[in-house]
Amino acid sequence: MIRTHILGKTQLVALAAAAILTGGSWLSAQDAPAPAPAPAPAAAEAAAPAEPADPTLEQRVADIEAYMNNVQRPTDPPAGEERKVKSNIPGPGPGHNAWQMTSSALVLFMTLPGLFLFYGGLVRRKNVLSVIAQCMGIAGLVAILWWAVGYSLSFGGTGKFLGDTSMAFLKGVEPGNTGAGYWWISDVMWCIFQLTFAIITPALIIGAIAERMKFISVLIFVAIWMFAVYFPFAHMVWSTSGFMCGPLNKEATIKAIDFAGGTVVHMTSGWSALVLCLILGPRKGYGKEPMPPHSMVLCAIGTGMLWVGWYGFNAGSALGADAIASNAFGTTTFAAATAGFTWGVLEWILRGKPSVLGFCSGIVAGLVVITPAAGFVTLTSSVIMGVLAGVVPFIACIFIKKALGYDDSLDTFGVHGVGGTLGAILTGVFADEKANSVVGGLKDGLLMEQLKAVGLTIVWAVVATAVIAFIVKAIVGLRATPEVEESGLDLPEHGEAGYEMH
Repeated sequence: MIRTHILGKTQLVALAAAAILTGGSWLSAQDAPAPAPAPAPAAAEAAAPAEPADPTLEQRVADIEAYMNNVQRPTDPPAGEERKVKSNIPGPGPGHNAWQMTSSALVLFMTLPGLFLFYGGLVRRKNVLSVIAQCMGIAGLVAILWWAVGYSLSFGGTGKFLGDTSMAFLKGVEPGNTGAGYWWISDVMWCIFQLTFAIITPALIIGAIAERMKFISVLIFVAIWMFAVYFPFAHMVWSTSGFMCGPLNKEATIKAIDFAGGTVVHMTSGWSALVLCLILGPRKGYGKEPMPPHSMVLCAIGTGMLWVGWYGFNAGSALGADAIASNAFGTTTFAAATAGFTWGVLEWILRGKPSVLGFCSGIVAGLVVITPAAGFVTLTSSVIMGVLAGVVPFIACIFIKKALGYDDSLDTFGVHGVGGTLGAILTGVFADEKANSVVGGLKDGLLMEQLKAVGLTIVWAVVATAVIAFIVKAIVGLRATPEVEESGLDLPEHGEAGYEMH
């Protein structure tokens, strides 16, 4: 702690920093006369609670140190107690909050336009706009649900499996408040950051049912699925009272860890995608006629956007611009690069040529696998995980899908379902307290806890998706008519064509 009785160089810097952050003069912090004593309160006001005291210089400097280290302010009172000392910087810290704003934009960028370009390039040209419309429609629908009650169900209350409606319509979510997500980021940015995750998760599912599911059916399915699957899993994994939130809930039944969404995002969407495409059935002509991607250029551009956006996804989940964010940034890079290269080499060996589609698939698989582990493993471990990410999803997409005969149009299950499951398990193997101190208290038995989380996620997602799919099928049907499927979904469903025909 910096002392105040000798004004050395360190104190001058601290005083200047305190003044900059609080909008005052550094001289006034040291030399300003004490305020005149307030008059004695009237007898009727004697019992009123005392105003928090002005912070001392040492307390102000301690606040700055807490900001620099991305930890709790020392002036913050324990939960349930009133503040006894003011903080001159009680709101969001500018650097950490700026990174959270940037990360939120990056994650949204993953869906719009990253995912719809990635998926759009992989479908046939007559269906490119249907994929774009589904991504955009899901973004709007989920945002409205999140505002109305989704955020509250995900992060409100003290239930193990689901929140409550105490924050419905974002009641109490204020830009100047902090602590809902972390100490130095605005509660609004925590809400928006999590919204971007909620948007991309169901959007991933459409890769498995592309080119044959009606737009209205997609929207109704997603609306129900968010309540039945996503909101409960966001709460169970990331809420302080969650059923399997090992880092934040000492009473968690399953003490698993998931840094950025291996179970919440990739496993729920991937396993749901498998069930939905099985119920929907294969595309017309699947296995009998070629269905190559109409534009590998669009797919490759989308892949690059996904990779860049994923830094918001993974490094942003550190909830501040600190060392853990830096580590997640590094592990994300090495896993994606290694997996993309591995997948390409496997194609080269087995098929004689490394394809751009192979590189794209491998990169995304590496990003998926590292997601639950990004802030918990070392850089070297991320390379090993990248190799496995290039091998296991490759086998699922190339061999298992062919052997079983299901039509996962754009390999959502092979990449996100299998990759997310692999990543969740490998997190239990490679998590290291050297990368993140929170691992230390959870390391013993962690692999078994990860396996329990994986099992629960698979069963929940599979059962819920099957029930929802049959409900939607009974209400409005699932598939487009054979005639619409033959002509493509773009014109019949949206009245537009992706490309002008000359």
